[in-house]
Amino acid sequence: MAIQRKRKASVEFSMASMTDMIFLLLLFFMITSTVVTPNAVKVDLPQSTQQNISKPLARLTIDKKLRYYVAYGTQKERPVSFDQIIPFLKNVYEQNNEMVVALYADETIPYSEVVKILDVINQNKLKMILVTRSK
Repeated sequence: MAIQRKRKASVEFSMASMTDMIFLLLLFFMITSTVVTPNAVKVDLPQSTQQNISKPLARLTIDKKLRYYVAYGTQKERPVSFDQIIPFLKNVYEQNNEMVVALYADETIPYSEVVKILDVINQNKLKMILVTRSK
């Protein structure tokens, strides 16, 4: 009769697959964080029930003190006067004629200020969206 010996099963745990997953997640979050362009100027946007998602290239912001800010792409908003808006938009349009202007207007500003911007955009035949916050 042969004596059978019991062998202890050794369990090995490989960290390679977990390391790969952590690396992929890190890459994912690094890439997606560059896509987000936060609005640095504090503006209380009006609410709307329907949201259209569009990737604007140029941003025009009007805060509650009627100060204007502009930015292009991932640039930080910089303050400008009303007269500087048109040259800024024309310059951006020369770089990319498919650009869309996103208007961030505080909900407390007079409606006439929004109409002034709409007139400027319309006169220069540019595309514009009005940014709102969801309900």
